[in-house]
Amino acid sequence: MIEDMLRTPAAVQDAERHTAHNYHPLPVVISAAEGAWLTDVDGRRYLDCLAGYSALNFGHRHPALIAAAHAQLDKLTLTSRAFIHDQFADFCRELAALCGKELVLPMNTGAEAVETGIKVARKWGYQVKGVPADQANIVVAEGNFHGRTTTIVSFSTDSDARADFGPYTPGFRIVPYGDLSALAEAVDEHTVAVLLEPIQGEQGVVVPPADYLPGVRRLCTERNVLFIADEIQSGLGRTGTTFACDQDGVVPDMYLLGKALGGGIVPVSAVAADADVLGVLKPGQHGSTFGGNPLACAVATEVVRLLATGEFQRRSTELGERLHAGLRALIGKGLVAVRGRGLWAGLDIDPALMSGRDACERLMARGVLAKDTHGSTIRLAPPLVITAEEIDHAVAQLAAVLAG
Repeated sequence: MIEDMLRTPAAVQDAERHTAHNYHPLPVVISAAEGAWLTDVDGRRYLDCLAGYSALNFGHRHPALIAAAHAQLDKLTLTSRAFIHDQFADFCRELAALCGKELVLPMNTGAEAVETGIKVARKWGYQVKGVPADQANIVVAEGNFHGRTTTIVSFSTDSDARADFGPYTPGFRIVPYGDLSALAEAVDEHTVAVLLEPIQGEQGVVVPPADYLPGVRRLCTERNVLFIADEIQSGLGRTGTTFACDQDGVVPDMYLLGKALGGGIVPVSAVAADADVLGVLKPGQHGSTFGGNPLACAVATEVVRLLATGEFQRRSTELGERLHAGLRALIGKGLVAVRGRGLWAGLDIDPALMSGRDACERLMARGVLAKDTHGSTIRLAPPLVITAEEIDHAVAQLAAVLAG
């Protein structure tokens, strides 16, 4: 069936012939993109409902971001952090202001931001909180996805991400997501941080109970523990606010950012926190050759300025309501549950009907690209530049797929 849908099997085979099979992509080969649309090597167009796992919040080739990248490419691309370049101060200042924090530490990938957050939390625990050497622990949640480094998979509960990559890094305690009582019980005098996704993306866009994040904030304040919010997928306009934590009126001690921060052009990540937290780092204790490079800063500064207008947060809120209304209408018609906020949705398909992979392949055949996760669940995360008509089109194609 899939061979019938695929128009370029040779291109797909060629793409994978010399590639480690650490991904199982849909069999489509993209050659161009604009806004919310992708074009394959045969000229067929697809509506992008994944947006690079939120890395493309502003769509493909947003004019302001492309202009910033082109202008910087003609001047300077890399100095390393051994020197200061002329794009660095603006980026750090404007991102810190967007986050309401005093300091920013730029890195490249989301996993690097998480690793940085872990290191900073441990050092803060030893130097500020007074935890005995090598006794720090960090509490995390079941179903988490924070990356795939050896440290991060040590506290994953996803067997695909974790199995056969040991020995594992100690110092983490795993509790059920959304369970405040379990979290409170896990925190002790050696706990330095609670690390959470405000919404669990990889798990299927799981939104916690309304009292959960406020409860986490109170608990961390009472126990002198850092609250670290991994907003790498959920942040930067995706849920209808700048950060998903804003939906619950919660301000973490540390934001971990990535994906959309690079505008879909370059990998950019960052940790944002106040000086009493990030200030524990001294020269030589953490770094990155490419972190905060001129090209990254030029693009990411423009991303911050786009967010500062509030336009994309409003679009996510308004269009998200339309998306979720359309999806909820399909419950009982092939869908068994819909979750999410803003332009982010997790859909559970009746497993007796088809798998998530099957649904994505059938959507692909109808010109819509999405991604499955965990069996019969798929995620929709279109670029925030999508239109109301395009949302209706995507929902209509899903309805057709579910109807068989």
